[in-house]
Amino acid sequence: MTNIFLANTLTRKKEKFVSIEKGKVKIYSCGPTVYSDIHIGNLRTYLAADILKRVLLYNSYKVQQIKNITDVGHMRTDPTSPRLRGAGETAAYDPIIAEALKTGKTSQQIAAEYTKKFFEDEKKINILPADTFPLATDNVKEMIELIKKLIDKGYAYVTDGKVLAAESGAKRGKAGIRGGADHGSFGTVYFDVKKFARYGQLSGNTLAKMDKLLEAVRVATETDKKDSVDFALWKKAESGRSMKWDSPWGEGFPGWHVECSAMSMKYLGDRFDIHTGGEDNIFPHHEDEIAQSEAAVGKKVVNYWIHAGFLLVDGKKMARREGNVYTISELEKRGFNPLAFRYLVLTAHYRSRLNFTWESLEAAQNSLNNLYREVTGFATSDKPKVARLPTPNAVGYGGQGCTECEQKFSKAINNDMDMPTALSVVQHLVKSNCPAGAKLASLYKFDQVLGLDFEKVAAEAAKVPEEVKKLVDEREELRNKGDFAGADKLRKKILEKGYEVVDEETGSRLKKAV
Repeated sequence: MTNIFLANTLTRKKEKFVSIEKGKVKIYSCGPTVYSDIHIGNLRTYLAADILKRVLLYNSYKVQQIKNITDVGHMRTDPTSPRLRGAGETAAYDPIIAEALKTGKTSQQIAAEYTKKFFEDEKKINILPADTFPLATDNVKEMIELIKKLIDKGYAYVTDGKVLAAESGAKRGKAGIRGGADHGSFGTVYFDVKKFARYGQLSGNTLAKMDKLLEAVRVATETDKKDSVDFALWKKAESGRSMKWDSPWGEGFPGWHVECSAMSMKYLGDRFDIHTGGEDNIFPHHEDEIAQSEAAVGKKVVNYWIHAGFLLVDGKKMARREGNVYTISELEKRGFNPLAFRYLVLTAHYRSRLNFTWESLEAAQNSLNNLYREVTGFATSDKPKVARLPTPNAVGYGGQGCTECEQKFSKAINNDMDMPTALSVVQHLVKSNCPAGAKLASLYKFDQVLGLDFEKVAAEAAKVPEEVKKLVDEREELRNKGDFAGADKLRKKILEKGYEVVDEETGSRLKKAV
C-alpha cells in the first residue's frame, strides 16, 4: 500500500499511518447532539472525517467507521438560561430537554426529528454513511459498567451532593465522598483527574498547568467535587427531569465524555486506529475521553487523533451562542447547490480555519459549475468505461486515465489530506492535452475522494436531446463548407437549448450550460 501521512494531535507530528490490523482501519467519529439543525460549522468537521475515510478507501483499506448520535443532552448550569420546571436558582440547562419544553414535544421526538435531518444533510453533501450510528440512549448500560470499573480501580468517586469547594481537604474526606469499590447510591460520580498522571497528553493542559486548566474547564461551579478539575461521569437527575436512568448511584444520566468512551470501545474494541472530531473537541472532551478510557483498560486506546479546524464567520467560530450559524437548508434557499459547500471545504486544508462568506460560497459554486461544464463536455465527446464502486468499502477501477495526474493526486491526498493541492491537480488535468475519455476516467477516479458527483453529472450530460445532436451535426457541416456566419447562428440556437459548443483542434464537443 502507498504510504499515507496524517497529522496526529496526540504527538503533534505528521506521521506515517500504520493500521493496527493490516488492510483494515477502525475509526470513531464524534457525531452530533441532536436538538437542532446541524449547522455547516459542524458539517465541516464531518466532511473532514469523510475525506479521511475516502482517502483510506482510495488506498484499498477496508474501513469500519462508527459515528455516535448524542440524544442525551449535556446538562450544565447556566444562570442566563430560562428556568426549567422549577430546577432551582440556576436552571439545569439540557439542550434537548429545553427544545422539548419549548416545542411541547418529548425529548425522544426532538432527538428523532433532528437525527433524521442530520442524515438528510450528510447525504446532500455526499458524506458516506458510517457503518454504525449508535445512540447514546441505547448504550447507557455500557456507560454504567465503564463507570463502575473506574470506581473499582480508584479513578472515580461518588458524592452525595454536599457543598465541598469551600471546605478543607480534611473536611472533604468526611463530607460524603466515597471512592474505591463503593457503589452506594449517593448521586453524582466524578473522575479523579489527579489520579491519572498522563492527563493533558492530547491538549497540553497538564496537571502542571493547573491554574490554566481550572479556567479552561470552569463551565459550571460545581461544589461537590474533590477538585474543580474533576469531571462528571454520572450526574444525579434533578427533580422532574424526563431523561434519566436507574443506576447504582440512583436515578441520573451519563456525562458527555463517558458516552464516547463507552460506545467507541463497545463497537471498535479497546484498541482502534483513529478518532476524529473538531478542534473544539480536543479539550475537554477528548482529553477526558482519553483519561477515562485508558484508566479503565490500562493501556493506550487510540493511535491517531485527527481534528478539523473551525469554520469561521467574520473571524468568529460558527456557533449558536454567537448567532452566526447557517444550515444546508439555508444555503439551498439562497440558491446554492449543497455540493458547493463541499467544494468550498475542499479548498482549505482540513486543519486550517476556514472563513465562511457568501462571496466565498458563490465563488465555490462557480468553480464547481465550471468543472461540471468540463465534465459534460468530456462525457458527450467520448465516454470511458469506468467500473462503479458496488459498495463504499469496495474500491474498483477500470478504464485508462491520465497517469501523471493520477500520481500527483494520490501524492496530495496521502499527504495529510492536502485537498487544495488535489483540486489544483484536477484543474491541471481539465486543461491538459489528455484525451477527453482519459480525463473523464481520471476525474471519476478522483471523485471517489472528492465526492462531487462527476459521474452523475456526466450521465445526465450524455442524454443529449436528438434535436440538439441534429443542430450540432448541421453546424459542423456549415463549418466544413466555410459558412461560419451560419455556424454561429446554430451555436446560439444550441445555447438556447442549454448546451454550449466548444471548438477544438480535434473537433467540436458539447458542454451542458450549468
